[in-house]
Amino acid sequence: MILDLRPVLWGVGLLLSLFAAMMALPALLDWRLGDPDCAVFSAVTGLSLFCGQVLIFANLQQRTRHFTIRQGILLAVIGWTVLAIGASLPFAFGHLRLSPSDALFEAISGITATNGTILRHLDTLSPGILLWRALLQWMGGIGVLTLSAAVLPDLNVGGMDLFRTESARLDERLVKRVRRLLSGILIVYAGLTLLLGVLLWLAGMSPFDAVLHALSTISCGGFSSSDQSVGHWHNPGVDWVILLGMLLGGAPFFLHWQIVRRQWREVRQNSQVRWYLGLIVLSSCAIALWLVIEQDAKPLPALRHSLFAVASVMTGTGFATLDWSRWSGFPIALLFLLTFVGGCAGSTAGGLKVFRLQLLSATARLQLRRLLSPNKVLLPTFDGRVVPELIPESVLGYLFVYILSFAMLAMGLAFVGLDFPQALGAAAASLANLGPAITPAIGPLGSFATLPDSAKWLLAAAMLFGRLELFLVLTLFSRDFWQN
Repeated sequence: MILDLRPVLWGVGLLLSLFAAMMALPALLDWRLGDPDCAVFSAVTGLSLFCGQVLIFANLQQRTRHFTIRQGILLAVIGWTVLAIGASLPFAFGHLRLSPSDALFEAISGITATNGTILRHLDTLSPGILLWRALLQWMGGIGVLTLSAAVLPDLNVGGMDLFRTESARLDERLVKRVRRLLSGILIVYAGLTLLLGVLLWLAGMSPFDAVLHALSTISCGGFSSSDQSVGHWHNPGVDWVILLGMLLGGAPFFLHWQIVRRQWREVRQNSQVRWYLGLIVLSSCAIALWLVIEQDAKPLPALRHSLFAVASVMTGTGFATLDWSRWSGFPIALLFLLTFVGGCAGSTAGGLKVFRLQLLSATARLQLRRLLSPNKVLLPTFDGRVVPELIPESVLGYLFVYILSFAMLAMGLAFVGLDFPQALGAAAASLANLGPAITPAIGPLGSFATLPDSAKWLLAAAMLFGRLELFLVLTLFSRDFWQN
């Protein structure tokens, strides 16, 4: 029997309707300011709402059905793709008049919370476009959290089964529990966005800029309203607030929910967060020391800039207080490696995720112990729990596919004309949903506008591929997926 697509179409219709509600915000802003882009946003809002309602009412009988795992995968892939296409229309038909390649690249970069942009002179753009870019990243963050809480644990994608809280059987009790958890996470997400906006305003940003940067910080997106990124403000207070936001965005949101509910025992036992913060602190201190020795920087500014750069790269946010792509030697090599690490599972950050490094480390230590004590029964553990044998295998499989994807993407980019450092940097940054690469032309203060269209298509596909945790896309190419 062929896979039933009706629940998927109903879900896409719901996403389009919510998408239209979000697009109404920049339409209203441009209408209030008298900007002609108001007409474009209004037209796309109406089109999205119409298509969404048609899909909902055509499949209305499916709204009470539970999604199967395969339908959830298909909804995630189709939903992200359809929303990216819809999001590109204001870039293509508004005052920017971007080409299809550029418009889709900018939209996918936004909806996947990646900070790759082809736009320059951001301070001259209409407020509606700037708000739309930030809202895209904020919506992308919601999509990532939804995947992490409701889909990936049941699929055991790269070891995500560790974070499943119940049986994989989709009974009513589990559905209600997932909904309650997801609702709590989204409330925390919205609350932290509001908090960051207020703090940025108090630190010296205008209210509009504070809103934009709050939306793109908590989502680990990184879109700014200035070509100079956060460095435009030259304000340590702004730097520290955004640093705090990036750290919160890269941490697991179910941990934030546990803090709200005062579940301190669970918070203290979370080894993933200790690894996450430890990597950031150690890497930052190492780069700060290099800046003091090699660049004659003062210790406190060096520590601030290094902390900001490390947190930005590791969480995949892509903000910058200065152009770290112009560093050389040790710090740029370290930042390149941190690009792959990413944040925690259940966060809005990209990359491999810290917990997978923990599991790989535990597996490696276990192999060493087995060499010394071959007759002992030894099992890997995570947060004091024995890890089932399937999970380390899943992590190794995920790592292999990730490395293979990176290699193939880098070779593809080199084939279409990028030089070796650009190809490596762009491939790593797009798969990890970081955006800016380790070369100045496409670094944190650069732009992807000069790249050939073929490279933009490859990078846009890689951003979507990385955000959907690789395997969600790969399963669509299996014949078994389409048959019940």
